[in-house]
Amino acid sequence: MLDLEAEVLAGHLAAITEWLPVASSPRGVVDLGSGTGAGTFALLDLFPHTYVTAVDSSAVHLQRLREKARARGVEGQVSTAQADLDSRDWPDLGTPDLVWASASMHHLADPDRVLRTVHDTLAPGGLFAVVGLAGFPRFLPDDAPENRPGLEERCHAASDRHFAEHVPNRGIDWAPKLTAAGFSLEAERTFTVRVENSANKAVRTYAMGSLRRLRDSSAEGVPAEDLAVLDRLLDTASPDSILRREDLAVRTERVVWAARRTT
Repeated sequence: MLDLEAEVLAGHLAAITEWLPVASSPRGVVDLGSGTGAGTFALLDLFPHTYVTAVDSSAVHLQRLREKARARGVEGQVSTAQADLDSRDWPDLGTPDLVWASASMHHLADPDRVLRTVHDTLAPGGLFAVVGLAGFPRFLPDDAPENRPGLEERCHAASDRHFAEHVPNRGIDWAPKLTAAGFSLEAERTFTVRVENSANKAVRTYAMGSLRRLRDSSAEGVPAEDLAVLDRLLDTASPDSILRREDLAVRTERVVWAARRTT
């Protein structure tokens, strides 16, 4: 799913990295919660002479990231560190000029402590880019499916209630926390994404995987009739399967905060 998302939203990710207020190529970059490397490689595309340290708690994700670095011929510019960001025992990350954290900060048990640690890790004048998620992407038209219009919105509402209880920092405004940690907030922007290419196999597969995750997080909060229709959409053998629809569009938003260490 992480690789699919990187493929489907590649243009969107490039737009975010190009927007960052970075005057020159950073000497060192840290990707916190790197996953399989979507941010790592987007930053290397923008800054081809920099060096990136990718940090993640998953050995599987980091192995996949190293394989992708070798395939791209940039293994000499990428190192990995397996670490739990909630642990106080972080690996030595040097003094990077840029720290990137995309869709990772909201998972932390104590983000305020981590923000202070990032502040102290950055080189003076260095930039911290936080990319926040508003929620799962949307894929279906508002009047779909035909026998249960509005299904996706109802599932999103139930999912939002679930995450408000279990992941309270998902979707928050990071600006106050960044300034409390000593950063100077330099810029903030919401990026709106719409990818309309349902003939693309990657888009359809991404929709299938995302809606499966949405079902898991919304199952307790929607009527049984909604779940029955959603299950038909998720059944690859069903004539109603998402994989057979020609009206899909990836619709989502990302909010980006760019904060600088000024001391």
